[in-house]
Amino acid sequence: MVEIIKYPKQEEWPEYSRRAAVADTDARAAVAEIIAAVERRGDEALKDLTLKFDGYRPASLKTEQEEIDKACMEISGDLQQAIKTAAANIGKFHAAQMPQAIDVEVMPGINCSQRAVPITRVGLYIPGGNSPLFSTVLMLAIPARLAGCREVVLCTPPRRDGTIHPAILYAARVAGVTDVFKVGGAQAIAAMAVGTESIKPVYKIFGPGNRYVTEAKVQAASRGVAIDMPAGPSEVMVVADGSADPLFVASDFLSQAEHGADSQSILLTTDAGLATRVAESIDTLLARLPKRELAEMSLSHSHIIVLNSDDEMMQFANYYAPEHLIINHADADRLAAQVENAGSVFLGPYSPESAGDYASGTNHTLPTGGHARCYSGVNIDSYMKKITFQRLTRQGLASIAPAVTTMARNEGLVAHSLAVEVRTNR
Repeated sequence: MVEIIKYPKQEEWPEYSRRAAVADTDARAAVAEIIAAVERRGDEALKDLTLKFDGYRPASLKTEQEEIDKACMEISGDLQQAIKTAAANIGKFHAAQMPQAIDVEVMPGINCSQRAVPITRVGLYIPGGNSPLFSTVLMLAIPARLAGCREVVLCTPPRRDGTIHPAILYAARVAGVTDVFKVGGAQAIAAMAVGTESIKPVYKIFGPGNRYVTEAKVQAASRGVAIDMPAGPSEVMVVADGSADPLFVASDFLSQAEHGADSQSILLTTDAGLATRVAESIDTLLARLPKRELAEMSLSHSHIIVLNSDDEMMQFANYYAPEHLIINHADADRLAAQVENAGSVFLGPYSPESAGDYASGTNHTLPTGGHARCYSGVNIDSYMKKITFQRLTRQGLASIAPAVTTMARNEGLVAHSLAVEVRTNR
């Protein structure tokens, strides 16, 4: 049974907000070695590493159109329709986020403007393995295309027979991916960061992955390649009152738990009876999961916490800053107005995390590990830069010349002052 904690004091909150620790000390050195090998040997290093980690040595890293055509034919009609439905909703929501140009006359003769410009070339990483994340292809590639990125490159590991999971390739076609390469792990991040004969370097890298992929993104960022956000194990926090159906809450716990052994689920409630009913429902539903052992490991560091009031629950939620926040409460809208730190919020009993993970339209690439305090999830802005412009007339420059020259000289930057003075004295 999941641990039930009743009325912890505020000074105890850090203990119950601690994420699962990853016991790994060698990732940094291993990833540095991989990046160095890719930088030194290019495609040959990628092929050797793909054989080492994925059991297949590709003759060519690029996936040809014929292979994509064949893979798309293997997708069932039901899955094709599901992917198209998700893509339409994701596209509609992200298209509404397109930024508007700004043009302001701040003073007579001084005009300032701002324009959003897409990042020219972006790289997407999609894990393979037993759970091919074709939904993440849609989440990352659709806003990239809407933003106007000219090149959208996707790297994903091949299966042992050298093929890529058909659903990944189908989603890539639906989402408008430019090129798909058969390479995974830290070596894929390295290729997109430093470039090889087949894979040109990108300007920003997106996507989830294991601790080696995460470390590779960190090291890529130190080389001047932007990344979407720091990544870590997935997490959900549920805020619920006595009106919540315990089976609904238990299913939210388990849908999170099957992500991985280091995932975390937390329930905050003011109803001690609900806490007990949810714990019992988790045990009941657990027996129906094919990945029961994985879920049990996740539940070992998950909690049910009983608090004194709605306000205290929201204070705890903002302190924890969850990736996913489900508010299954009779007064969900009132509590939602208090949310300050969360990746994505799900309101009411019929808004499970699964909806956002796949098809509601919001993005499921979200900040974890408390980073929701300062990071947003992936959105249109993630694929764009904001460039500012200014145009000053002679009179406009004259009107701010005293302010500029005074400030420049007081900072000891005389040439800055001269750049204004030679114009105003002309």
